[in-house]
Parts: sequence; structure tokens; C-alpha cells
Amino acid sequence: MDSFVLARYGALLKPAARQPPALEARVLRALLARREAVTLDLQRELNRLEKANVTEIPIFIRQSIDDSIEFLRTQLAKLQQEIDDHIDHHPDLRRDMELLTSIPAVGPQTGSNLLAIVHSYRFDSAEQLAAYLGLVPVERQSGSSIQGRARLSKAGPARIRAVLYMAAVVATKYNPHVKAVYDRLLAKGKAKMAAIGAAMRKIVHLCFGVLKTRTHYQADYAKIS
Repeated sequence: MDSFVLARYGALLKPAARQPPALEARVLRALLARREAVTLDLQRELNRLEKANVTEIPIFIRQSIDDSIEFLRTQLAKLQQEIDDHIDHHPDLRRDMELLTSIPAVGPQTGSNLLAIVHSYRFDSAEQLAAYLGLVPVERQSGSSIQGRARLSKAGPARIRAVLYMAAVVATKYNPHVKAVYDRLLAKGKAKMAAIGAAMRKIVHLCFGVLKTRTHYQADYAKIS
């Protein structure tokens, strides 16, 4: 039945064939995934160290934790350097990274993660990109009895949403476009988390805008979306 539905979908809608990402995009995604894994390992060891500081443990275990933390921090530094070098060595990646990080609150972490996404998939609009990242609001509704508050779909990669969340918190103070959206929603009585979700979505729209127009961010440009 699944095969039949997929075949019928293809025959009726004739979706465009997906082109595989370029090698440099695949390498960037692999480097970012490895950096994320090492970051999580480092946090676990730091948690163990915090626990060790308030409990009695053998000296050997404490030394092992310290050695592991030092090793992981060294690995993180090497991975970050490899990511920076990889982007610098590919003109398309380097130029797009410059455009993305021209947006206030979009730093190297947010920029590199979005860079990997937009170079791996084709998005025809900012709305498509926001939907892929799980940043579009969905209604919680069941018949006429349940009318829940709208929430983000969270259908895309959670790792990138976490990065965008931190960027949005900063952007509500230092990015005029994002701040305007955030303040307007709060003035309407929206919950802070709903306003932050809208701020995350606005950042994605701004990122798509600078990449599409091939121009750096302009604080006084009202038409970027």
C-alpha cells in the first residue's frame, strides 16, 4: 500500500528530482555533527567534575576526568579550526557565511549550521526553510472541544533550533527587525516563548533574505523577510 501511494504521488505531481548536496556541503555537515558530539561529551565530563567536587572519589578518577576534559577541549578547538578552514577554502561557503554573519545575533555557530542546511537542500522561499527547521506554528485542535495554544511544529533538526533559540534571545535586544517582531507580540499579550518562536522564524527569514539578494544585512531595509 505504501509503495502504491508513493508511486501515485510521483505519477500525479511529478516532483523534481533532488540533487545531492555538493561535497563541500556534506563535509561541512559531517564536521558540524562531530563538533556537536564532542560538545555533548565535554558537557557530560564537566557534569561529572562538578559532582566529583562535592563528593569523595579516588584521586585516579578525578585525574581521569580532568584528562578527558582537556582532551575534549583540544578536540573541539581542532574541529572549530577545521570548520573555519573548510569554509575559507570554498568561495561559495565563505561568501554565504559572510552574508549570514552580517546579521546581528547570527554568529559563527548559527551561521555555520544554517550554511550547511541551505547548501544541502533547495529552498524556494523563506517559508520553506522555516518549515524545514520546524519553526512554523501549528494549531492544537480536536473537534470543537479542544482549542490549544499554537506551538512550533518542531519537525526539523532540534540541534539547529537550539542554536537559533540562543540567537533569538540575543536578537531581541540587538537586531532591530527581530526586536520589532518580539516587542509587537509581547504588546499583544502573547507568551514570551511564542514571541521567541516568532523571533527565531524572523532570523531564518532574514538569513534567507541576505542569501537571496546577495547583500549584507541592512538595519534600515524594511523589505527583507
